[in-house]
Amino acid sequence: MFTSKMKSINYTFLGDESIVKDFGKKGTSTDLTIYDKKETGIVKTWTVPTGFPDKIQPLFQAINMGEYVIFHVSKLDKFTGEQVVALDVLKKKKGLLSHSYEVDRQKLLAMIKGTVLEEYKLVETQDLKKEMDLLEPVSQEGSTKIPIDHCFDVKGVGTVILGKVVQGKVKAYDKLKLLPKGAEVVVKSIQMHDDNVEEAISPARVGLAVKGVGPDDIQRGDVLCSEDGILTGQDITINYLQNKFFKENIAENQTFLVSIGLQIRAAKIVSMNPMKLSLNKPTTFVKDDICVILKPESISIRIVGSGPIIA
Repeated sequence: MFTSKMKSINYTFLGDESIVKDFGKKGTSTDLTIYDKKETGIVKTWTVPTGFPDKIQPLFQAINMGEYVIFHVSKLDKFTGEQVVALDVLKKKKGLLSHSYEVDRQKLLAMIKGTVLEEYKLVETQDLKKEMDLLEPVSQEGSTKIPIDHCFDVKGVGTVILGKVVQGKVKAYDKLKLLPKGAEVVVKSIQMHDDNVEEAISPARVGLAVKGVGPDDIQRGDVLCSEDGILTGQDITINYLQNKFFKENIAENQTFLVSIGLQIRAAKIVSMNPMKLSLNKPTTFVKDDICVILKPESISIRIVGSGPIIA
């Protein structure tokens, strides 16, 4: 075991998954599929929302897992529109944009006009790999914060947690708190790209063997952290802005799903102005986290609106 000096870059890949297969090796695959590769001292991962478009939730979870977005557009339809809106409401400004030969470039540029995607570099598909190699790792200092995206039991190892160190670092034998449950968790060992390491620094993607909790105690979006500076609760207030493409009226006492980071919760609207939500389960958040309101059963766009958490 050694202290990792490896840097990390995490990409969200949207579009034709056959392209990402050329970038890395396929790993964990559920409604989110992870590809990874280690080259020149950098561990690179690509998260693909393979559960989308059947479900809208994996799209938001995948977008929240990357520092950069790689968006390859193969057709202009309502699902492409949902991806554009999702990237815009989550303010994902760093990325690369490409498209297939079948896509009219001018129509695509018109679709993304006025959104964060205008800041993406437009590249030819064959140049994606070269352009990705030019993107620099983005590390965030501070107290340890690791949102969990998968958890399972491994024979002979015990509970294994997969997640990204979005802030700070994690060391073997660290004692961390699992939120919102509040349980204490001890990190027994750390892996990066199947290598055992003593320490991993933001934004490393890690596999943690832990004790103190089991897979049944953990759900996607739970957070491992080093100090209790993160808020937990079931009542939040957001600075709400409705998606201009969602044409239905919404009102108090209606129930929707909300996406906060990797967490998905059912939520009832308690008041409209300001927008107050009562969630069905305790949720972990910090002020200014973006809360997105979703209506999965909508036959048009499923993104209702969004806003930063203000209380």
